[in-house]
Amino acid sequence: MSRHTRKPLVSLVVPFHDETEAIEAFFATTLPILESIDTTRFEIVCVNDGSRDDTLDRLIDVAAGDPRVRIVDLTRRFGKEAALTAGIDEAAGTG
Repeated sequence: MSRHTRKPLVSLVVPFHDETEAIEAFFATTLPILESIDTTRFEIVCVNDGSRDDTLDRLIDVAAGDPRVRIVDLTRRFGKEAALTAGIDEAAGTG
């Protein structure tokens, strides 16, 4: 890949619903794996699917410290399929 060729952007879309306790472990596991793939850039699109706990606040904290993390906040719980669709609609991946 020439130095002028931009790496493709991979979008990982992840729905979250009342996942406060799992967020730290998710990012601790996922970020090193994605960072180890040097042929692509990445973003993580986190979809808060109407969580009633601190999930959204924790996602906001992560996104504030990492510009590769984006948040989609749904107004209520729509379910996994709708959350994934909303995240895909917002994803900026290059194919």
